[in-house]
Amino acid sequence: MKRFARRFAAFFLATPVAFAFRLPAQETSAAANHPERLQFVVYLERHGVRSPTGKPDKYAAYSAAPWPKWSVPPGYLTPHGFELMRIFGAYDRAQLAAEGLLAPSGCADSGAVTILADSDERTRETGKALAEGMFPGCAPQVHARPEGDPDPLFHSIKAGVGKPDRALAMAAIEGRIGGDANNLTEAYRPQLEMLDRILAGCGRVAAANPKRISILDAPVESHGDEIRGPVSVASSMAESLLLEYADGMKGADLGWGCLDEAKLREVLQLHTAETEYTERTPLIARMDASNLLAHILDALEQNATDKVVPGAPGKPGDRALFLVGHDTNIAAVAGALDLNWITDGRRDDTPPGGALIFELWRGQGSTYSLRIYYAAQTLDQMRQTQQLTQENPPQRVPMFAPGCSRVDMSCAFERFAAAVQNSIDSAFVTGQ
Repeated sequence: MKRFARRFAAFFLATPVAFAFRLPAQETSAAANHPERLQFVVYLERHGVRSPTGKPDKYAAYSAAPWPKWSVPPGYLTPHGFELMRIFGAYDRAQLAAEGLLAPSGCADSGAVTILADSDERTRETGKALAEGMFPGCAPQVHARPEGDPDPLFHSIKAGVGKPDRALAMAAIEGRIGGDANNLTEAYRPQLEMLDRILAGCGRVAAANPKRISILDAPVESHGDEIRGPVSVASSMAESLLLEYADGMKGADLGWGCLDEAKLREVLQLHTAETEYTERTPLIARMDASNLLAHILDALEQNATDKVVPGAPGKPGDRALFLVGHDTNIAAVAGALDLNWITDGRRDDTPPGGALIFELWRGQGSTYSLRIYYAAQTLDQMRQTQQLTQENPPQRVPMFAPGCSRVDMSCAFERFAAAVQNSIDSAFVTGQ
């Protein structure tokens, strides 16, 4: 941590900086008169709509009928998912052009955008879709490791960065749920019962699996730093239903004909709940997010100073950096910084294509401000493949960082940097 402190101290002495979060356009009539210009944007993006990562029979014991078949292998980006991310890329280009950061069209600015993706097929293909949407005909290269090679930027612990204390992580989770995973079952019993009715075919599906197990009877057990039970099992199945809905499935392929948007919103609370305890628990989030958060900070510093920062993703002079990873990356960074949001009526949800956005704005002289958003397409926009325009934008909400935000949701950079440093455990950081 000392090298972080030394580096930022030197940066502060050389460059007076003030950071602020940007409010939505309708709330910024006064801010619009400030002499600021957008200089650089970091997008921490989740991949687009994919097929379920588990094999089709993984949760077959809980459903009365087989789960639908997908046109792509498990965990791959679907053609529909690719198109949604291409649409998002085109919208991002239009937004950046409206702020004067990129030209509205053409290829001249393609070299000023860096796209780094995790090594999975779904993240690499998402990066390509974003690139094609932003720069049709001249898409910038998507940088990624080979398939199966864990990237420490997105999977630091899996890549061998740091040694997590599994017992302490388990204690951190148990301390939030009263020491008993059955408490989660009771807290989310209405949502579990709704999911169970869907899994049972809601009276519309012939019981091809007469030995179906109720989701409420899923065994509660501990594995390493995981607590498995009805909510954790239901989380993956709720996510699968979301993917069916977002990919545009219909009829029996959409929750066996039992699922509509209202029911989906209800059961998605199970996925959000599981993420809250396994990904956003502060101790766990700090371990998982430290490397990624440190590198995001490096990229911001590199752009503000226009000097190479060793290990920083992207390059000086970039106007946008896309880090294409997973919902777990967004949840961990949000948990480490204590960020919360509501989009499309869902709390702290991280749907396909959603992104945490860090904007670096330059003010008078050498002052800077940082503005953080969460952006995501709505359920209808994903399902209907709606074009994103100024009249039909994705949901985009400002972030309040408890470690530094003021009443106007702005942060002085010194306080923002201190909040980030307090969220980083240097034992889980590499490449500095």
